Amino acid sequence: MSAVELPKREANVLRGHEGAVLAVRFNSNGEYCLSCGRDRTIRLWNPHRGIQIKTYKSHGREVRDVHVTSDNSKLCSCGGDRQIFYWDVASGRVIRKFRGHDSEVNAVKFNDYATVVVSAGYDKSLRVWDCKSHSTEPIQIIDTFLDSVMSVCLTKTEIIAGSVDGTVRTFDIRTGREISDSLGQPVNCISLSNDGNCILASCLDSTLRLLDRSTGELLQEYKGHTCKTSKTDCCLTNTDAHVIGGSEDGFLYFWDLVDASVTSSFKAHASVVTSVSYHPKDSCMVTSSVDGTIRVWKT
Repeated sequence: MSAVELPKREANVLRGHEGAVLAVRFNSNGEYCLSCGRDRTIRLWNPHRGIQIKTYKSHGREVRDVHVTSDNSKLCSCGGDRQIFYWDVASGRVIRKFRGHDSEVNAVKFNDYATVVVSAGYDKSLRVWDCKSHSTEPIQIIDTFLDSVMSVCLTKTEIIAGSVDGTVRTFDIRTGREISDSLGQPVNCISLSNDGNCILASCLDSTLRLLDRSTGELLQEYKGHTCKTSKTDCCLTNTDAHVIGGSEDGFLYFWDLVDASVTSSFKAHASVVTSVSYHPKDSCMVTSSVDGTIRVWKT
């Protein structure tokens, strides 16, 4: 994918949130996206047509993250009210609230089968919740972190999380084994490459770091953006050819995966870019910002 083919044309602006939008995520096939924000709402959009479909309200404080199941029937969300909400997408009804974190919850993810939700908290813990059970207690608590857990990714057999303590930790669900890779800088977001071989970590020294998932080896570093105090997402394009990161000055950066050169950078938002989500198949992405907007980018 050359720089010419990167999605840099603004196709739509999605407005509706009152205040900062903290995350935006495509669903599994890229037809819809979900956003959440400081206004305590979650919103479902058709980003390609530029329309809002539904609003989900029940959180008592800001909503920091949202994730939808692969069949689009359920979603989970978390935020400042310390709870994980498990929703029915169609009706907008909250099926269950999972309580147990002692502080704000930063991130949530379903597993592939949508049977469990994993949450990452400011209380230095990961908690695993059973969607099928009526118990509100976590089925597992992982509390080996020394500081806030900011981001979590799941594979079929592992939970991978990034923390302000400067580590990316991998937990094998089957064996219980933990591997810790120290990056020496607070980690505020992690993302997996599409081939599953690499972990991309955004650190608060304005550097993205690419790690080999099997060895923990540092493969590459990406610089140029500003990320010192805010949670700014990072991800890879669906071909794994480019790395994408948001910047606190409203810019969006594309780097070449292999040589780490800045392929492209442009002003995407008026304020901090909080989130970026790349379409699973097409050359398209959505970004969100403290400026209150979500922007849809195409070629």
